[in-house]
Amino acid sequence: MPGSPVEKVKDGVTVRVRVAPRAARDRIVGLAAEPDGKPVLKVGVTAPPEGGKANHAVIKLLAKSWRMPKTAISVKRGASDRRKLLHVAGAPGEVEERLNAWMRENYG
Repeated sequence: MPGSPVEKVKDGVTVRVRVAPRAARDRIVGLAAEPDGKPVLKVGVTAPPEGGKANHAVIKLLAKSWRMPKTAISVKRGASDRRKLLHVAGAPGEVEERLNAWMRENYG
């Protein structure tokens, strides 16, 4: 999928995410482009960016949306930044296709 924030790695995939903490409600906003042109998945959570609360809320929201266990998703980079690189564990090809299919279905 061109313009996908998902990238295969040896033990799963990484997903580029931009988080808006303290949003009005927990929701996945959609796909957007960073200033460098790289695509990201925009996510808003009501949790504050304190003590990992927003990170936990992002993982919970994405795990539910992607129908996978929360333990499969972790913050690889950007734990205290709005821009995060999440790691999703699993068979790289399967996870990549599953997430890209979900993004096509929900965000064109």
